[in-house]
Amino acid sequence: MCGRFDPTVCRLFLQAAETGQPSPELLALLRAHSPAPLLTDLRAPTYLVQGMSDTLFGLEHADATARTLQAQGTPVAVRWIDGGHDGPSSTAEADEAALRAFLAGALASRLGIAAVPGFVYAVPVPRRQSIAPLFSMPAYPGLAQANRSTVALASGGPRALLNPPGGQPAALTTLAGATIPGGAGAAYQLASLPGQSVAFDTQQLESRRDLAGSPRVRLTVTSTGTSVTLFLSLWQVTGDAATLARKLVAPVTIPTTPGQPATVDIDLPAATWTVEAGSRLRLLVSTTDTAYAGPRAARADQISIVGAALDLPALDGTRLPGESDRDTEALGVAGALLAVLAVWGVTAYLARRRRTHLPERSDLVGVPLVVDGLVKTYADGHRAVDDVSWRADRGQVVGLLGPNGAGKTTTLRMVLGLIAADEGQSYLNGVPVQPGSRALRHIGALVEGPGFLPHLTGRQNLHAFWAATGRDPAESHLEDVLDVAALGGAIDRPVRSYSHGMKQRLGIAQAMLGLPDLLILDEPTNGLDPPQIAAMRPMLQRYAAAGRTVVVSSHLLAEVEQTCSHVVVMHAGRVVTSGTVAELVDSADTTVVWLDPQTPRDAVGALAGRLRAHSGVAGVEVVADEGEPRLVVTAGMPRADLVRLLTDEGADIVGLSSRRHLEEAFLGVIAAAGDAELGRRRSRSTAGRTPGSTAGSTPASTSGSTSGARRLGRSTVSATDCDR
Repeated sequence: MCGRFDPTVCRLFLQAAETGQPSPELLALLRAHSPAPLLTDLRAPTYLVQGMSDTLFGLEHADATARTLQAQGTPVAVRWIDGGHDGPSSTAEADEAALRAFLAGALASRLGIAAVPGFVYAVPVPRRQSIAPLFSMPAYPGLAQANRSTVALASGGPRALLNPPGGQPAALTTLAGATIPGGAGAAYQLASLPGQSVAFDTQQLESRRDLAGSPRVRLTVTSTGTSVTLFLSLWQVTGDAATLARKLVAPVTIPTTPGQPATVDIDLPAATWTVEAGSRLRLLVSTTDTAYAGPRAARADQISIVGAALDLPALDGTRLPGESDRDTEALGVAGALLAVLAVWGVTAYLARRRRTHLPERSDLVGVPLVVDGLVKTYADGHRAVDDVSWRADRGQVVGLLGPNGAGKTTTLRMVLGLIAADEGQSYLNGVPVQPGSRALRHIGALVEGPGFLPHLTGRQNLHAFWAATGRDPAESHLEDVLDVAALGGAIDRPVRSYSHGMKQRLGIAQAMLGLPDLLILDEPTNGLDPPQIAAMRPMLQRYAAAGRTVVVSSHLLAEVEQTCSHVVVMHAGRVVTSGTVAELVDSADTTVVWLDPQTPRDAVGALAGRLRAHSGVAGVEVVADEGEPRLVVTAGMPRADLVRLLTDEGADIVGLSSRRHLEEAFLGVIAAAGDAELGRRRSRSTAGRTPGSTAGSTPASTSGSTSGARRLGRSTVSATDCDR
């Protein structure tokens, strides 16, 4: 553990870490090795270089040394750098040049400290740069001589906080050389443990403040203990983000009488800060810190800030020339932009070379959407979409229905030109879909979730989206779509504060901007609560009734049944059936039989068993709902004959229907499609084999079965379906 540490020093420090108090032996050792006793004999020019990223030796140590030398007339110059034990200095080259200039002046030309400015200090590295600016003054003023001003706190307290038993858990404020995963937000949460810390914020600053020196605060502490240990740190707050720009903490021990207030002035660690206009400063007071061994006894404290103000230091330095840096952020963005433009240019050039002119289809003019033979196969060989064809006409709400992985979203992405199809084509009013196609301006879409700028409000996001289209703001119908979003006052809050459901509603409203002729929504009810889902049904139906078209992709069968007029069912990348909802739930060979509610459950089961024994009955399903027993009978006989058979078997019938729930129809279609797919695979594996062939033989062509699969996939939803 000690490494290259002197064994005696290491042992004494380990003891202090265990007890929380330095031993007399350690104090004596430190005094013996301190430079303080040697300062009285020091007359040579002295250059003190001290880092602000240093939790071992703060600027107050260099300040004490400088004041002692100044008092006895020793020439001294001071330099505050932004590095230290906890990190490198961004001005390392300038720091080394200053040291060389000082040594050359002191040893060669006997200029001493005249070779360098009397005081140089670094300010925080500006945004988009990597080197801290340097400022200078003719002489070192000392921390006590800084120009001071006060800034009011929003509230000075009092606030209550606790020291936990055993001092655990402890706040994590500074950790030398470490980076907190999760960024500034996670770092502040680790530093401000609930119940163990209190925060005092200033009002938003009206102008930029450049601070240099040691901020000061006067605390009044009332405690249940005889001694209070506190840890104070100064945070910068911009928006909702709190950042510890200088990772420094002031540990303070205050003697107290239980129940009696004690007032003390506290100097926070000295450094430099740049606080932009609109930001706030936050004084965080905690009872624990992992970097220090604090008291283990539990206690309760009450903290208040005298005068509800912070005392802030400032210095009037002059910017040193030649210490500027290139705007690295702007250069990085410019480089990335050039790279993106280069890739885009090459891609566009290659696409233009490959692209052939696709003719318009005059026979499809007036049809909002036609999907014709779309195929999409990915690099791993997975065919996500296989010869999909369907259409959606005006006035229809078309539900694209299928289990997860059926190819619904991939199909919609091809329809919108977001990805290219390997085969087939989509048409919007007879115009083929290509990236940048003029027909796409008549589509509103929400596919795979909305994307918004989190710092903008919902209303600002909608304005920005519409402005990007370049169309007249009067055409946006903003107020109409705001009614759809139903966000109330939240529409003027930043989107980062929205729940998932609120973002989804805002995404639907964004898709409806301009009231497009074709509205495509992928899982629109995702994240919505039942009342919001119920409110969406008539809204989509009214939208289509006005002569527009709505396509809804979903796996929620009940919602599709209640919302859509037409359904396209996909499974394993193919269209397995389509038609009106009424047609799919209606069945000529399926009869739903409602029995007398008083019929015992055993009697219902026995009746089902007797029916299954008849040759004309293909299947009987018992639905034993409490108070509503019924049978779903699939039979190859006229319904009148089935009723006669039921009566002969003693069924007490109270109602009949040929209508199934969409869920029953859907599961039946999917099951049939699965059986067909299994049959195709088996036929492919055995096609072309002779009795003497082996499993390793090359199969014959399966073009026939492929054609059959494509014929199965080419189902359509047409305008005439509405009339049937």
